[in-house]
Amino acid sequence: MRALEQPSLDGPGAMRVVDVPVPVVGPDEVLVKVGAAGVNFADVMQTRGTYDGGPKPPYVAGFEAAGTVVALGEDVTRVTVGDHVIGTGGGAFAEYMVMAADGVVPVPAGWSDEEALGLVLNWATALVSLRLGQLRAGDFVLIHAAAGGVGQAAVRIAKYYGATVIATASAAKHDVVRRLGADHLIDYRNADLVAEVRRLTDGRGADIVLESVGGDTFRQSVEVARRVTGKVVVIGAAAGEASISNWELNFRHPVQVIGQHLTTTIRHAPELFAKVLAELDELIAAGVYPPGRPTVYDLADGPKALNELEARATVGKLALKP
Repeated sequence: MRALEQPSLDGPGAMRVVDVPVPVVGPDEVLVKVGAAGVNFADVMQTRGTYDGGPKPPYVAGFEAAGTVVALGEDVTRVTVGDHVIGTGGGAFAEYMVMAADGVVPVPAGWSDEEALGLVLNWATALVSLRLGQLRAGDFVLIHAAAGGVGQAAVRIAKYYGATVIATASAAKHDVVRRLGADHLIDYRNADLVAEVRRLTDGRGADIVLESVGGDTFRQSVEVARRVTGKVVVIGAAAGEASISNWELNFRHPVQVIGQHLTTTIRHAPELFAKVLAELDELIAAGVYPPGRPTVYDLADGPKALNELEARATVGKLALKP
C-alpha cells in the first residue's frame, strides 16, 4: 500500500511516499481502509521530535482517519466488517491503518469520510475542554488559534451555550472566525493580548481560556484568566514549553490550570468521553456541529500540507486522500 513515511526528525519536508505492507490486525483491533486522514499540529510536532511519546523514525505518519472496516481482530464484537468509522491510531497517512476497536466511533449518517474528520479529535477536544472549564452562559471564553480545527469547534460550542467569545487569530483569518460567532477578535501578532482581554472583560478576565499555543502565550493566558475562578485549560504547546511556579499560582496568579490531552482523557476518564460523544450527537442534531469542509490534499502532498500548517498559513481542518 501507499503510505507517507517520516524518515527523520528534520520536519515535514523530509516526509516521502513509500510502498509498505498492509498492517496486520491484532486482538481487539480493526483494520480500516482509509477514505480520508486528518492532519493535526501534533503530526508536525512528531516530525520534529517534540511530541511527548511520539514515534521514532522511520514511521508511517498520521494518527486520525475515517474509513471502512475491512478486517477484525480476535475478540472484537462491537464493530463489524463494513462499518463506516472514524478513530485514531498510528499510520493514518496510508491506504490502510489499524485502530483499537473500543476507540472507533461511527461516522454520522449521511456524512462522508472528509466531513467526519475532526469528530474524535477536534470537536471532542473542544467540548471536553469546555466541560472541564465548567462552561456557563455569560462566561467570557478566550480561544487561542481560533481559525484552526479545535478553535473553530470551540467558538461554535461556546457561542451555542451563551458565552461571550474572544478569539485570537491572525488578521487575515478574522472574517472566518467572526462568521462562526466570535464576539471579539484579537490579532495575536500585533495586539497586546493582556490589555485587550482586560478591556473587553471590563477588568474581570476570562472565565475560561483554551490554551493551545504555549510559550509566552501560556503565561499571558494565565495572566488574563479571572482571579480564583478562572480556568486555563491547556490543550497544546505549539510554540514550545512554558511554566508557572507554585509561588505565582499562590500569590500572583491565583487561577486554575487544567491539563487536557484527549488520548489520556479517553483512557483515564472514559465516562467523560462517552458523555462528550453523546453531547456531540446532540450538537449535530441541533445544527451546531455541521459536516466538516476540510481542505483536501493528495497523500503525496502531505509534506506541503504539514509545512503550511506549521507556518500557520491554513484555516480550518486539513485532510489527506490516500
